[in-house]
Amino acid sequence: MTAEPKAETEHELVLTRLLDAPRDTLFRCWTDAELLPKWFVPAPWTIAKAEVDPRPGGRSFVVMRDLDGNEYPNDGVYLEIVPNEKIVFTDAYTQGWVPSQKPFFTGIVTFADEGGKTRYTARARHWRAEDKENHEKMGFHEGWGICADQLEALAKTL
Repeated sequence: MTAEPKAETEHELVLTRLLDAPRDTLFRCWTDAELLPKWFVPAPWTIAKAEVDPRPGGRSFVVMRDLDGNEYPNDGVYLEIVPNEKIVFTDAYTQGWVPSQKPFFTGIVTFADEGGKTRYTARARHWRAEDKENHEKMGFHEGWGICADQLEALAKTL
């Protein structure tokens, strides 16, 4: 694990890892609705449903489930897709560019070759300082770090 890169905006949280998996496989894990549930939330949480249409304007819909069976739907759209390099998504809009009730963040995930491995960077850019603080208190670094480990483990099997 390396030191986290500096946030580019005041409302941004950042996580980076050097993952021992090819970036095309990591990208596939992010964009395949069959693979997403296998790594996208920190175990023992699960994914109850995943729908992805990885293209600008395409829907991203993930329903997270906690240990008590409570479900947390996350509806959004993809803003930018660069195969095997970059995924940008937001909950500011839902399918069809309908504004959401309460936008929380825009995610920017990048994959870059580095020494035979992949530099994986995830950025969460929040609309408000309070949202960033809440995300941090929810365990952004720990949770997204666990997910990065699960992502790497899955990618190594593909």
